[in-house]
Amino acid sequence: MQQINPEQIKQDVPAGPLRLAVGRRKQAATDTRQQQRRRDFARICLLPAAYLFALYAFYLCGLVDSRVLIGAAAMLAAGSVAAFLLFYSRINLRATDKSLTALLASGMILAMLWILCQAPVTRIIFVPAAMLIMVLSAFRLKPFVFLMMGIGTLSSFSATVALQYLQSEVRTFPVLDLMQMLVFALTLPALLALGKRMRDLYRALHRAGIKIEHVQEDARRDALTGCYNRRYMMSELQQQKQLADANDEYLCLAIVDLDHFKRINDEVGHLAGDEVLRTFARVAQQHLRKEDVFGRYGGEEFLLLMPSTILLNALNTVERIRDLSEAQLWISAKLQRKVTVSIGLTQYIPGESILDLFSRADAAMYLAKTGGRNQVVVEEPVEAVQ
Repeated sequence: MQQINPEQIKQDVPAGPLRLAVGRRKQAATDTRQQQRRRDFARICLLPAAYLFALYAFYLCGLVDSRVLIGAAAMLAAGSVAAFLLFYSRINLRATDKSLTALLASGMILAMLWILCQAPVTRIIFVPAAMLIMVLSAFRLKPFVFLMMGIGTLSSFSATVALQYLQSEVRTFPVLDLMQMLVFALTLPALLALGKRMRDLYRALHRAGIKIEHVQEDARRDALTGCYNRRYMMSELQQQKQLADANDEYLCLAIVDLDHFKRINDEVGHLAGDEVLRTFARVAQQHLRKEDVFGRYGGEEFLLLMPSTILLNALNTVERIRDLSEAQLWISAKLQRKVTVSIGLTQYIPGESILDLFSRADAAMYLAKTGGRNQVVVEEPVEAVQ
């Protein structure tokens, strides 16, 4: 067992600014949202592609001329290019999901209306395709917008059919078209109610998911200090050990104990002692990396796991925590004397048990206590490579 003088080691800062961490989280959330929108758009593109395939079948049967088919293909290609540019430039992130859904649904319906005007025979597939678009849009659109879009689609289809009927030399009463209009009109309120029900279920599931996340997070946290609790720390220690073995990486463990904590409770009371614990946890976590794991082991003892960290850098980190504790804790609790910490630090030996690692760090912490407190004692294993 060896005690290392921290003053001989050059200090370095292992933690990045909090603002950078927050920015990374926001960027990750934005990227996830963008990926989800791309997947949704790819699925929605199947509908106009299927509609174009149906037009091609009409063309093969001689019911639609090549001009209509080429025009429909050109509109599909133009829409795809426009969507690609929106996603590539990330301009789409400025709009809400509801706005993008309304824009996309309106564009597809207008394209089908243009095809209907050019090829009246396509009205047999217009209503089924329009209903499918409305079904896909019901979940995201507001009820008023959804209703207005449905009424507009039905009115446009009715006006187009009526105009084609009046312009036709052979005026056969469009019974089939009227039946489709009736089915569309009767289905629209049901789709509106279905969309509202789906939105309510989604909100309920979202709220339930948030509550479950909060419960899971609370189960991992210490109620007093807000850092991780003993159960989570021991589980994380086992996991980090497995990762270190699998990836042949370094792992350091530190046990931190507040000196003379019982005296603090006796002098200023337990409430002030609790404030010291909370302040220490906050000060320590502010100067750790995001991959470091810090938690309360019990009473006034804390554990610090430092993955992928050699012993030298780990010593720099815990020595900084010791300095900051001595400088700040007594001020927060309005004590007459400074509050210090004793720290035992060691490095994981590949293949050893959790008990051996923990016992070695605990023994180092005990030496720091018996050796005068307010210091860091490091046990440097012979097998550890610096």
